[in-house]
Amino acid sequence: MGAIEDQLIRTPPPLEEYLHLRAASGLSPKSSAQGEGALTGSWCWSVIEHDGRAVAMGRVIGDGGWYFHIADMATLPEHQGRGLGRRVLADLLAQIAEAAPAEPYVTLMADAPGRRLYESMGFVETAPKSLGMRLAH
Repeated sequence: MGAIEDQLIRTPPPLEEYLHLRAASGLSPKSSAQGEGALTGSWCWSVIEHDGRAVAMGRVIGDGGWYFHIADMATLPEHQGRGLGRRVLADLLAQIAEAAPAEPYVTLMADAPGRRLYESMGFVETAPKSLGMRLAH
């Protein structure tokens, strides 16, 4: 019996897999209602399936014109260190390059575990010129 290959797909994972992948990889847990919005409201997706289940993912939120924000970059801990995050990010950037007008503005929020990957793929810090901010609740 041969090894199971990882498959890259460009559709969102099922809601339960999305919620599990976020929480298990260290991202903040979200409700089903929040997850449904992410699944239906994203500009594009890149998901790695292993044995038919999502093990890595990322998505793009954007206007399709010039602004694209990469979100939900996540890999299950038992699948980390195999280049899946790089594969997902490369595919998201390829989808932007295929569909966007010249010189799109691509952003992401870089948590510590992903910074080395993002820098290796051409992302640079914006501070102190600009600083990411969020609305505190």
